[in-house]
Amino acid sequence: MNLLTKTLAAITPQHQESRIQARSRLEQLTMPYWALGRLMDLAEDLAGITQSIKPPVERKTVVTFAADHGIALRGVSQYPQEVTLQMVYNIVGGGAGINALARQAGAQVVVVDMGVAGDLSGPAAKGQIIYKKIGPGTKDMASGPAMSRAEAIRAIEAGIEVALDLASSTDLFGTGEMGIGNTAPSSAIVALYSGAAVGQVTGRGTGIDDDRFCRKIALIEEAIRVNGPDKADPLDVLAKVGGFEIGGIAGLILGAASLNKPVLVDGFISTAGAILAARLAPLSLDYMIASHRSMEPGHRLALDTLGKKPLLDLDLRLGEGTGAALAMPLVDAAVRVLTEVATFAEAGVSKADS
Repeated sequence: MNLLTKTLAAITPQHQESRIQARSRLEQLTMPYWALGRLMDLAEDLAGITQSIKPPVERKTVVTFAADHGIALRGVSQYPQEVTLQMVYNIVGGGAGINALARQAGAQVVVVDMGVAGDLSGPAAKGQIIYKKIGPGTKDMASGPAMSRAEAIRAIEAGIEVALDLASSTDLFGTGEMGIGNTAPSSAIVALYSGAAVGQVTGRGTGIDDDRFCRKIALIEEAIRVNGPDKADPLDVLAKVGGFEIGGIAGLILGAASLNKPVLVDGFISTAGAILAARLAPLSLDYMIASHRSMEPGHRLALDTLGKKPLLDLDLRLGEGTGAALAMPLVDAAVRVLTEVATFAEAGVSKADS
């Protein structure tokens, strides 16, 4: 039994007894019924996920998966491919958006090299990057499969391995990514699973002009036509039109779910990975928390496909795990509501008249 199969078999539904206990307490708190709305929904979910009415969420890790994409060489991004390598070094050096927001949230940032087209073994990165490189970027999906099926499995299993390795130091995971051109494979995945046209789910990514935008849509349509991915087989979809980091994100979610740990899913690219995870293991949805809705037009459809309502809507479009980091204080708040607010009985406060 390979790691993927073993992990899928280990994913169970949320713990219903813990949910019942959490709801019972939340319903008795010194406030009008369910007055803190979705924070209370989140608290109930966290109890079910962690199998505890005192959900552990103190130790937080944002995992930023990095990889390059062959289709980026076709001009679908405003930036050249080498920016992936440069931005990974920026994250390692603590100067990226995710670093600032993770520090504010009290989270560590871990970078995983899934397939960056460059050398990340230099002194500046030593000891700060997890090396899971499948290859130096995917192939051009508009000309053929982005990767082999074996590579797709390896990518997902790499993400699972990261979750298992970080489990002893992490209560709450956040997903993130870095990779020039990665909105293109994400758009292909979301188009396939949402049933929407490629033009409906494709955005301007890094801010491309009209000519590049039209070319991007055409190339994604060509990738789907040329490869004919079978959406009933998520591994086929990942292999044909995916990315190494998207597979890694799917694997991290599956690994966290198998460990009964919550995962804050970041933006568009992360949600594409989450869709693949959900198709491989529908029960993994129980462990996903949608952190925010991004500016990418396909993200709303991606979230709808998952049946998830985001915690935040701040017009973000950066990626890296920034939305996940911003939502982490809301997870803390939900746990504090569940564990620190007194019940009517504990506080000696009279209940509302029935």
